[in-house]
Amino acid sequence: MGRQIDLSGAEIRADPGDGSPPIFLPRQPAASPLLALDIGGTLIKLVYTASCGGEEELRFAKFERRRLDDCFDFVRAQGLLGCNGTTTGSSKENMTLKATGGGSYKFGDDFRQKLGVSLDKLDEMDSVVSGANFLLQNVPGAAFTHMSGKRNSIDISPDNLFPYLLVNIGSGVSILKVTGNRKFERVTGTHIGGGTMFGLAKLLTGCKSYDEFLQLSQKGDNFVLDLVVKDICGELACQKQGLSTSTLASSFGKVITSMKKLADYKPEDLASALLSAFTYNIAQISFLVASLLGLRRVFFGGSYIRGHKSTMDNISYALDFWSESQMQASFLQHEGYLGALGALMSYGDPRDENLNLEESQEENSHEAAGPTDVTSADEHNDSNIFPYLLVNIGSGVSMIEVIGKGKFERIIGSHLGGGTILGLARLLTGCSSYEEFLDLSRRGDNLAVDLTVGDIYGERGYPKIGLPASTTAASFGKVNSGKLSEYKAEDLAAALLNSFTYNIGQIAYFVANLSGLKRIFFRGAYVCGHEKTMDKISRSLKYWSKGEVQTTFLCHEGFLGTLGAFWSYENMGIDGLASHEVIREVLLGAPYTGQFPSSPLTPEQENVGDTQ
Repeated sequence: MGRQIDLSGAEIRADPGDGSPPIFLPRQPAASPLLALDIGGTLIKLVYTASCGGEEELRFAKFERRRLDDCFDFVRAQGLLGCNGTTTGSSKENMTLKATGGGSYKFGDDFRQKLGVSLDKLDEMDSVVSGANFLLQNVPGAAFTHMSGKRNSIDISPDNLFPYLLVNIGSGVSILKVTGNRKFERVTGTHIGGGTMFGLAKLLTGCKSYDEFLQLSQKGDNFVLDLVVKDICGELACQKQGLSTSTLASSFGKVITSMKKLADYKPEDLASALLSAFTYNIAQISFLVASLLGLRRVFFGGSYIRGHKSTMDNISYALDFWSESQMQASFLQHEGYLGALGALMSYGDPRDENLNLEESQEENSHEAAGPTDVTSADEHNDSNIFPYLLVNIGSGVSMIEVIGKGKFERIIGSHLGGGTILGLARLLTGCSSYEEFLDLSRRGDNLAVDLTVGDIYGERGYPKIGLPASTTAASFGKVNSGKLSEYKAEDLAAALLNSFTYNIGQIAYFVANLSGLKRIFFRGAYVCGHEKTMDKISRSLKYWSKGEVQTTFLCHEGFLGTLGAFWSYENMGIDGLASHEVIREVLLGAPYTGQFPSSPLTPEQENVGDTQ
């Protein structure tokens, strides 16, 4: 059966703010070291036991995956090729190391050839949950909040721990509902994660490491590139609606109207805008998923948090904002080593496979849950078309529930909209218009820069959670060079369109699901008339809803249903939607309930809605 780890009395004695301090195991008997690895899409994380002053402790180390040989040298230098409790004989060839992550499948032969050891491959999600539960149940002070620069430890009784939502931010993001020890389900995930931030950061700033990117972001000002509500509404409208003038409306949205090129922006400002854009997005998706599941406790982990204060502050602020202070973001010490910790805990586990869940359709039940009553265009009439979700894609994104003629409520919005797509496209490709960007994207291959599940796990993909090898794991996650000239503009454009349209589709699906809406309509200058964009959004909704949600598009003159039925703005109950005041004060405003004005639209007012 092998050695087991005695976790009783585990504690962190160093300043918890000092990166990844050792975890002391005062009752663990001294013996040859144990080592476990988590080989992810971009990083290799190691957790191992070592002696210190007569006591055993857990230590932590990490290497970039492309520097695999450095990892091998470290293992040899630290003397970590001891028995590890899993030899079947005296020969080193019989030695096995516990390992998780997709790289454990891809690099098994390298470990055998370079170190003479085999890898006992453990399921990644199982290991991540096991590692999180280990910290939360055994290590005092392992959980904490971080808001406005202040860190506060939180004590959670093991009897009151479950259920909770675990958001693991790696190259991509996995979101798990944890209901007990060895009991969880992967609810959903997003391809816009740490790999996306780092990939774009390399291209935009030339940074060579993620830590360098984080340092740059600390010195920058995202408002140099980001469009805020005041830029669109003006201060008077903000005051009227009780909005903060600095509310983020569109990440990178100012780039659209600027004459500046990439070289004219400071790397620090670009890094700050990237960090804000994607940490807020991850927090928003986490809020929506937690709301759908009725959870209030949300823990964030993963190697891309790094204990970085601005990262944690952004996530905390956004989750507090979206939940109206009903949810609080919590973080974990050693958040980047959850998988490796879980793998280490499996030493001495008598099971053939560590923490394996039965493969069942229930694992993705919440991801697939959604509207099932799809109404065809032939069935639409004035009475049964309501309620529905209207998604307006301008520079940012607004989502509005229309419950009847002239009756609506703005539910939520997103700062990652058309302005973000075009702003980043101008910086990365030099395109001068949205049409030119779309033309580039048609000729490009996003897989030249996007990291797929197959890139991490190999050609088998990740069948346990239903992810084929072709699934995008991290947009821009394959970017290795900071030289923009090494990538085709067409491929970058294709990756941009894929990443943001799928993100908009995912958020729209979650919002509709949460609001109990069965129909979703899209409108806005960045959608209507652009076949490629509409196709991507349709594919996104089909993927997230398992084909159970109907996607239709509403343009100036009306809307063409999927079966050819024509509907006017008046029939849809939104004939006043494009009016100047409504667009500026409602679509871009805080949550607001009101009546559409009945006054007729002027030609000038007709065009306002799609410029936002």
